[in-house]
Amino acid sequence: MPSSSPPPDDLPLILAAQRGDLESFNGLVTRYQNIAYTVAYRLLGEPFAAADAAQDAFISAYRKIREYRGGSFKAWLLRIVTNTAYDQIRYDKRRPATGIDDLPGAEYDDGPPLASDDALPEDVAEQRDTQQVIQDCLQTLPADQRLTLVMFDMQDYSYQEIAEANDVQARHGEIPPEPRPVGMRRCLEGKRELFDAPRRLDS
Repeated sequence: MPSSSPPPDDLPLILAAQRGDLESFNGLVTRYQNIAYTVAYRLLGEPFAAADAAQDAFISAYRKIREYRGGSFKAWLLRIVTNTAYDQIRYDKRRPATGIDDLPGAEYDDGPPLASDDALPEDVAEQRDTQQVIQDCLQTLPADQRLTLVMFDMQDYSYQEIAEANDVQARHGEIPPEPRPVGMRRCLEGKRELFDAPRRLDS
């Protein structure tokens, strides 16, 4: 499980970034941009919004880097990512809904990359179907449960890092939300036939 302090090779970049070294901060961006985008995408469910949220979060992190006081840098960064995503969710609730199919270029982007270049086409298709089912079920959960599930089951974070990213334990003395919500399990169980069908046809 991840530790509660930054990896040793993160620390020089963090300290240099706190002194205003943009190149060092860009090193942190390169290191964490994939996880930042993935978490934003899982929370927002839309690739363009997730990319914007991740970019805005890194800008905010650069401005706040001197406020970092130790502990898990990844959790500190993801708290900024989640706050940015939550702001987007609140904004979306105040404006008319726009379907993903209505967005320019939406048909070309299905979210995080899923397979290597040498993967078989049928494996790529199955993996994309699986990821879409997971994403659909995630969108049925409250935002805080989405974050907890993504960090606990999909990114292998510790309870402490989940609490820090949720900003729960330090302020309220509470434990993180249930890492595997019942609603998520029921949703996935209800869609199990989608994955069993190809195997039934092959049998």
